[in-house]
Amino acid sequence: MSRTRIKICGLTRAQDVRAAVRSGADAIGFVFYPPSPRAIDVDRAAELAAMLPPFVTAVGLFVNPAPAEVEAVLARVPLQLLQFHGDEGEADCARYGLPWIKAARMRAGVDLLEFALSHPRARGILVDAFVAGYGGGGETFDWSLIPQGFERPLVLSGGLDADNVGEAIRRVRPWAVDVSSGVESAKGIKDAAKIAAFIAGVRHADG
Repeated sequence: MSRTRIKICGLTRAQDVRAAVRSGADAIGFVFYPPSPRAIDVDRAAELAAMLPPFVTAVGLFVNPAPAEVEAVLARVPLQLLQFHGDEGEADCARYGLPWIKAARMRAGVDLLEFALSHPRARGILVDAFVAGYGGGGETFDWSLIPQGFERPLVLSGGLDADNVGEAIRRVRPWAVDVSSGVESAKGIKDAAKIAAFIAGVRHADG
């Protein structure tokens, strides 16, 4: 019996971190991309990351960062995994000495197998909807764009919530799911009941 891992992304408040951990999240994501409404500053991220118990992973999300930006975050925030959502190449992602995953913005014509081959050291490939700018914007994409037999650890993102995550897991069988807007009451403000319902939906789909 497999267990789908769960990442709750874009947290900005201590009560939301506590709710996610209490409900059983495997990873917590902090957004270091200033244009995002869920962006967090380094000092606040350091405080929230320090709250995490053992075996809950602190993830930092970046979009086309300058190396100095990432290094400044790493000097203060005990991140365990980096997540790159821009146009970063393999060398850009691997230079920090931490495990990392790379986001693919999915739309017709994207060859996910080729994309994965271009990032051989990524611990996983995150698939999200293609929208203007960067990030999924809370939108789903056509899951049939994911090729059958994709062998790298796959993180499914994009428009997931408690209502559709079960179907998503049954159809895609990802290694993990990543949710942000689907568990919010407002941008950057998570809802404890929605987090609990989302995680319950994942567990039900896992069987």
